[in-house]
Amino acid sequence: MTQVKESLLGTAEVQTVTWPHRVAIIGAGYMGRGIAEVLALANVSCSLADLTPERAGSAARTLFTEAERHERDGLIAPGSALALRDRVRAARSVEHATSGADYVIEAVYEDSELKASLLAEIDSISHTDVVISTNTSAISIQSLSRRLADPTRFLGVHWFNPPQFVPGVEVVPCTQTTREVTQKVKTLLLQVGKMPVEVMDSPGFVANRLQYALFQEAAAVVEEGTATAEAVDLIVRTTFGFRLPIFGPFAIADIAGLDVYRNAYKILQENFPDRFKVPRALEELVEQGRYGAKTGSGFVINSTAQAQAMAARRDRAYVALRRALGGADGLPETSNRDARAGTGNDTSGTTPHTDNIGEPVDSQ
Repeated sequence: MTQVKESLLGTAEVQTVTWPHRVAIIGAGYMGRGIAEVLALANVSCSLADLTPERAGSAARTLFTEAERHERDGLIAPGSALALRDRVRAARSVEHATSGADYVIEAVYEDSELKASLLAEIDSISHTDVVISTNTSAISIQSLSRRLADPTRFLGVHWFNPPQFVPGVEVVPCTQTTREVTQKVKTLLLQVGKMPVEVMDSPGFVANRLQYALFQEAAAVVEEGTATAEAVDLIVRTTFGFRLPIFGPFAIADIAGLDVYRNAYKILQENFPDRFKVPRALEELVEQGRYGAKTGSGFVINSTAQAQAMAARRDRAYVALRRALGGADGLPETSNRDARAGTGNDTSGTTPHTDNIGEPVDSQ
């Protein structure tokens, strides 16, 4: 069995899937088709169901066409598109799709009543040992669980658009979900090359709360006339957004310096008091003299050695990412000077000083 290997982007290699043998995906829109492609390419048999047999059949044909394009573009291995035709079938109904399934994935669009009623139907017709999940991006898992007779086998599994290529998946148990069920799903996700992250049930979970908070401030910047939408997108892609495939916000703050962050927050709070406030956790660390990399202690940095290792990894990763994106993504090609320097002129992160029911595509 291939071992999981974390890369600079946090992706994992596909392993032999031990469970499930058959999956039913209810909601054959963009997300449902994409999830089916991921699972089927890991040799899992998948059934797609939608409002009508005709829509399910159309969705399956679209999936095959999309897979052929992915294969032509070199995004999946040669022969994958043909293999998908043997592993994905269109179902006549929800009952037909779930027959013989070990795992049922609800992937319809974000309507709480639609999801709740569909999940109740799935729960009523599925064998007691079948795991059931919802691909909601914001609806409370606990609220959806109330319509199920057996919520111990139910959880949220939030894939991101496009599901074939985004590695991270949020795994959201409800209070009744058993650890066995949660672990089975997390193991499956690892085996199909994803990075499962378990989080507590909360509206929007983690990713969308962060994503929408960013969009809220981005919209405010445009509305105020500080920058255009195009300028905001370019700034995000080429500055702090450029770092995010490598480090999350806490690691970036540790590297930059928590004292620097605290002082910047104070300026923002003075000028935008209704939108910014120094986070209590940040204030407490600074008051304790824990500034991140420069002191060897912060949110995620626990030693000077760890800080130095992160800085070295950062430099290699940024140069590799810049070379990968240069030209192809509107960025200037990396010069030899930039490659040697590693981070160019940026000093904020320097080395430590010491049409289906599965449609429309939502904003996952």
